[in-house]
Amino acid sequence: MRLSFRQTAKWVGLALTFIVPLVVTLLLTEPGSAVSKPVAKPASPPMHRLVLPINTDDPTTMRALISTSLNLPKYYGERNEAFTIEVVAYNAGVHMLRADTSPVKDMLRVLRTVNSNIRFVVCDATKQGMERQEGRPVTLIDNVDLVPSGPGRIIELQEAGWSYIRS
Repeated sequence: MRLSFRQTAKWVGLALTFIVPLVVTLLLTEPGSAVSKPVAKPASPPMHRLVLPINTDDPTTMRALISTSLNLPKYYGERNEAFTIEVVAYNAGVHMLRADTSPVKDMLRVLRTVNSNIRFVVCDATKQGMERQEGRPVTLIDNVDLVPSGPGRIIELQEAGWSYIRS
C-alpha cells in the first residue's frame, strides 16, 4: 500500500507538531534542570557539645574540670559557635556536687554565672549508695539533676555525638 501525497503530508505534519516543540524545549533547557536542586540554606554555626565526667574526689581534678568548663565556651564564643557542657558525676566525683563535701562549691557558683549552657548531673545509684553508707540523705548543690546511671549517661551522650574529654 502506497501512501498518497496528501496522506504523507498529513503524517509529516502530525509528526512535526510534536517533534519540533520537543526538540526546541530540549535545546533551550539546561541539562539536569528537570531535576530539583536543593536550595542552599545559610550554614548555621556548629553546635559543640561536651560531656565531662568526674569520678574522683580529688580537688585538683575538680578545678581542672571547672577550668575546662570556663575556657572552652569562651573559645567558641569568640568564634560565634554555640557550646554546651554536661558534667556527669559518679562514684567519688559526686562529692564535687554535694552541698556538704564539695571543695569547689564557690567555684561552681562562679562557673554557673559565667556559663549558662552547663548542666550538672549526678548518678542516682551512687547517691543512693552514699546515703545507705552514711545513714542519712545526701544533699546536692542547687540545680543538679539526677540520672539513673552516670556511666550510662556518658555512653548515651557519646552515642548522640557528644565529645568526651577526661579531666
